[in-house]
Amino acid sequence: FYDGLWHDGERSGFGLAFIGDRLRAGEWKANRYKGERMEHARYRVYGIDISRFQHDIGGRHYSIDWSKMRITSLGTISNKRIRGDVDYPVEFCFVKSTEGKTVRNRYYAADSRAARRAGIAVGAYHFFSTTSAAAQQANFFLANTTFEEGDLPPVLDVEPSDAQIKAMGGAEPLLDAVRTWLSTVERRVGVRPMLYVSQSFVNKYLPLAPDILRDYNVWIARYGEYKPDVRLVMWQLCPDGRVEGIRGDVDINVFNGYRDEFHEFLSTETVPAKGSTK
Repeated sequence: FYDGLWHDGERSGFGLAFIGDRLRAGEWKANRYKGERMEHARYRVYGIDISRFQHDIGGRHYSIDWSKMRITSLGTISNKRIRGDVDYPVEFCFVKSTEGKTVRNRYYAADSRAARRAGIAVGAYHFFSTTSAAAQQANFFLANTTFEEGDLPPVLDVEPSDAQIKAMGGAEPLLDAVRTWLSTVERRVGVRPMLYVSQSFVNKYLPLAPDILRDYNVWIARYGEYKPDVRLVMWQLCPDGRVEGIRGDVDINVFNGYRDEFHEFLSTETVPAKGSTK
């Protein structure tokens, strides 16, 4: 079933369609479903993610001026529909905390404290390694990360190459390791973590793990115009954005919803007070 616009006998423009038992609503081009096209404007909720690379650039060290923190560019590597000027407040920030079982971001603690003082919702992420046991990585992340009431959910950043996945035994061991990290951190922190993945990872590997697709919110890297078709919470729009107060390129993200939904997310999906659950 399709109800929408046509051009030369093909679905083209906005339309609604049932494909199997799923409803798809968005734009079509040349009979292909493209998705919901995002329009960027001040009424949406934007944020950033940072690591040591926002401090150490070209052999020099730079500080972040948290008193400025305005997004001034959504990057140039993809087309975007933008209404008005790009001059958005930074309303959330994910800071890299750890990687594998040995690597720590030396700027994590200071950046997290500064973001909280600036009134920005803060979260921490761990960069997954295919060469270390998942439980060890989870415990390393937990030992080196501070979780305060109201913080954004912890994030597992999973972006191995196909060769790395093959070297660890294939998709099944990788997905089992992802489950181990997620469940270990959830038990300790008291909130379900999010999964950061690329669109190619979603397409190739997540169909093999329907439980992960069903149970975990996704923060996706997808540098295009159309909203991804996952359990989407955060969408990384570009790696080459610009933020006043930060030197060099910055990853820019948008929350999948509007301000009321963002406030609801902050009240229901964030780190609970110690000894309680949300």
